[in-house]
Amino acid sequence: MKAKKCGGCPMLGLDYAEQLKQKEAAVRKLVGKYGPVAPIRGAENPCHYRNKVISTFAVGPGGKLVSGIYAAGTHKVLPVESCLLQDEVLDTVMQAVRAAASTCRYQPYNEDKGTGLLRHCLLRRGVVSGQVMVVLVTAQPVLPGAKNFVRALLAEAEKRHVPVTTVVQNYNPRCTSVVLGEEEKVLYGKGFILDTLCGKTYALSPRSFYQINHDQTEVLYGLAVEAARLTGKEVVLDAYCGIGTIGLTASGRAKQVVGVELNRDAVRDAIGNARHNNVKNARFFAADATQWITEAAAAGQRADVIFMDPPREGSTPQFIESVVRMAPKRVVYVSCNPETMARDLALLTAKGYRAEGFTPVDLFPQTAHCETVCLLSKLNAKQHIEVDIHMDELDLTDAEKKATYSEIKEYVLEHTGLKVSSLYIAQVKQKCGIIERENYNKPKSDDAKQPQCPPDKEKAIKEALKHFGMI
Repeated sequence: MKAKKCGGCPMLGLDYAEQLKQKEAAVRKLVGKYGPVAPIRGAENPCHYRNKVISTFAVGPGGKLVSGIYAAGTHKVLPVESCLLQDEVLDTVMQAVRAAASTCRYQPYNEDKGTGLLRHCLLRRGVVSGQVMVVLVTAQPVLPGAKNFVRALLAEAEKRHVPVTTVVQNYNPRCTSVVLGEEEKVLYGKGFILDTLCGKTYALSPRSFYQINHDQTEVLYGLAVEAARLTGKEVVLDAYCGIGTIGLTASGRAKQVVGVELNRDAVRDAIGNARHNNVKNARFFAADATQWITEAAAAGQRADVIFMDPPREGSTPQFIESVVRMAPKRVVYVSCNPETMARDLALLTAKGYRAEGFTPVDLFPQTAHCETVCLLSKLNAKQHIEVDIHMDELDLTDAEKKATYSEIKEYVLEHTGLKVSSLYIAQVKQKCGIIERENYNKPKSDDAKQPQCPPDKEKAIKEALKHFGMI
C-alpha cells in the first residue's frame, strides 16, 4: 500500500509497527528531557477508524456526480469510493447519498462560477449505537424536493444494508473552505445521533467536536483520568472542554467538575450531555479558557486538578500563568501536538511543576499525528486544598445565563437608582425558576435567617432579568 495524492495518510506505506516506533521517538525527542516516556499505545485496528467523513461534491467523467476529498494543496476533488481510514459503513452510506442526489438531479456547486447546489456531505456514525447522521451542505437555502431526496436516500441505504438515522440540510452560502454554514434544517429524524464513550452517552449534532477514533479515545481519556488520581474529594477544572467528554468521564471520581469552552454550541451540548447522563456535579461555562482562568485565579478560586486539552496551537503563557496562580496539585495535559506541548512544558516546569511521565497514544494511524497524556505535579505541595469554586461570584456566564450579577446590579442602579445585593438577585432568580449552584447564597445552618428581597427591589431585578432575556 502507498499514500494517495490526497495527503490524508502519508505513513500508509510504512509497516504499522514502524509507524508507532517513529511516533514514540518523535515524542521522546521533544519532551523526554522533562520526564520518562512510556511505550506508545497503538491501535488494535489501524484502519477504518474514522467515525466522521467529509466529502466534497464535483462533476466527474460524463457529467456524473462524484464526491471525494481535495488533493493535497489544491482544490481539485479526488473521487473516493472507499478509504482505508474511513468507517466502511460510512463509505457505503456515501454511495447511497450520491445515488439519491443523482436521482434528484442535484448539481454540484462550482466555486469558481458560484453555480450549483451541493457543496459537501458530512457523515457521522456512532460506533457503539450504530446510528448514522447525514448532513447535506448546500449553497442554496432551499433543497428542491427535499422529501423526495430523503425517500430516495432511505431506499438506497436499505438496498445497501446500512442505516440512516437522521438527515440534516446545512446552508453555507459563503466563499470559504469552512464546511458548515450557520443555518440548519432537520429533514429526517431528530437532527442528532447518540454514541457511548467511556461509559457515558453523548448526543452528537452536526457541529459537535467528537474524536474521530472511538476506541483509541477511550484509551486516551482512560489514561488522563487515571493520571489525575481522583479520590472523589477533588474540584476538577476541564479547560478546552468541548462537549464535556473528559470532564464527564472524570465526574464519577470527583467532587465537582467545571468545564470551560469557547464554542457556545459545544457548551450547550456539554450541558445536555451532563443532564442526559444524570451527572449533577458538573457545570460548563462558555468562555475563552485563557480569559476565564485568568479571572478565576485573580478572584482567588482554586481547583485540585486541571485537565488541559488545548488545540494544536497549544495553550498560552497567560493561561499557564493563571494555572500556576490557581495552584492545582496536579495538571493533566492532553496534547494533540507534542511540539506545542514541549513549549508549554518549558513554562509549567519553570513555574514549579514537575512532569511525572508521558504516554503517547496513536489516535490517527497512517498519519504523522500523535496524542500524548502528561501528568504534572506541583512541587512542594504539602497539603491538600479542598475549596469549592464559587462560579456565581465571577463575572462569567454559562450557556444557560445571559447576564452576570454585576451587569444586573448596574442595570438596576442605572434604571431605578436602587442598589441590590447578590443575595437579592439570587432570591429573585430562584423565584423565577433560574437554577443556581446548589449551595449558593443558602444559610450555613437550617436555623439561620437571611434578609428577604423587598418588593421594590424584586420588581427592579425582574425588569433587569427581562431586559437580559433571562425570563
